[in-house]
Amino acid sequence: MRREELCSLRTEDLDPGRRTLRVRAEVTKNRLERVVPYSAPTGVLLSEYLAHRATISRARGPLFLSESRRNLAQPLTLWTWSKVVRRIALAADLPRFSTHTTRHLCLTDLARMGWELHAIARFAGHRSTESTLTYIHLSGRDLADKLAMGMDQIHAWRVEMLARVSEQSTETAAR
Repeated sequence: MRREELCSLRTEDLDPGRRTLRVRAEVTKNRLERVVPYSAPTGVLLSEYLAHRATISRARGPLFLSESRRNLAQPLTLWTWSKVVRRIALAADLPRFSTHTTRHLCLTDLARMGWELHAIARFAGHRSTESTLTYIHLSGRDLADKLAMGMDQIHAWRVEMLARVSEQSTETAAR
């Protein structure tokens, strides 16, 4: 998700039963609503956060709330989110890590798992697959692995076809 989409999430955007969240059209870059699934481990973390959030505020509304004394229970701002991520990145000695890095990593991981480009674009909320391509960073090793996997599938198919042709030839000769 984009930083703006994340900071704009509301409690009513969550559907824990389906492990999805709704990204409302008015907060997306292209003004198209989309539904984003999340993993079971993320669901556990989200459940823990919701229990913690209830200690700050039980009111429905913005999902992520400030815990600072100055802005207690106010919606988390883009600026605050960026500062938090920056602080964590520097503490982890990852100075180039930003709020957008996780988006790049997620879309690259989907490509590594074999998702089709159109599906990744839809998941990311892109109108164009060209936009999606700027997010996907496959290494030479990733590409070599994909090629090897594809070649293994092609080889298996060819062996199967040759076996069928050979079997048919044997049956024809036996007649």
